[in-house]
Amino acid sequence: MIRVNGRELSWRPGMTIQDVLDDCGYTFRMIAVWVDGVPYRREQFSGTAVPDGAEIQALHMISGG
Repeated sequence: MIRVNGRELSWRPGMTIQDVLDDCGYTFRMIAVWVDGVPYRREQFSGTAVPDGAEIQALHMISGG
């Protein structure tokens, strides 16, 4: 089990950050992600495995003017 923004999500072996975002329906292009307090760049999402028990924060970045 992992937690994404405080919500529990089932974990599976080989799960990546991109898998987590897809499972949660996060499709917004500008998103910041931390896994267990460590920030990751978009380029790392599909190649970074998420460990069982991880705490993930995913925030949509919004700009305005």
